[in-house]
Amino acid sequence: MSGREVLKTIENDMKKAVEATRREFHEVRSGRANPKMVEGIRIDYYGTPTMIKDLATISVPEAKLLVITPWDPSSIKEIEKAILQSDLGITPMVDGKVVRLVTPPLSEERREELIKMVKKISEEGKVSLRTVRRDGKEAIKQLEKDKTISEDERFKLEDELQKLTDRYVKETDKVLEDKERELREF
Repeated sequence: MSGREVLKTIENDMKKAVEATRREFHEVRSGRANPKMVEGIRIDYYGTPTMIKDLATISVPEAKLLVITPWDPSSIKEIEKAILQSDLGITPMVDGKVVRLVTPPLSEERREELIKMVKKISEEGKVSLRTVRRDGKEAIKQLEKDKTISEDERFKLEDELQKLTDRYVKETDKVLEDKERELREF
């Protein structure tokens, strides 16, 4: 494996770490309705654990309203039960063939709790990035040890590795900043 291939692998791993952080942020409920709040919730669909997004259309007709329309109306009770058992904190309203979720406004105290939570998630994302950097640095040193690259190339690759790390840490900070702004708005 060449130094460029190692960097490419590292960059892919860093992108995945940022995406994982972004996904976790979507699960944090702000005052705004978002389909990602419920699409990962699993229900027991004829004995098979199935995600809501695979059984229904999830739409946001208004900023604070989420509407779940199952393709199989007989699954409505299971969807309602799964939402109640989740840590979403919203009571679903079953209206014929749809489930409605009205996101309540956040109290100031709850906003601050959520902001602390997203900061923690962001920090965990940065730890993942640093772990990828450490593993990448070891892989680069191994290439030099195996005489695949020279010492000068190792220094260049380590420098590029640090630049990649800095770029993805900044991206994680930007995602955190956007989520904090969203939490403060609603």
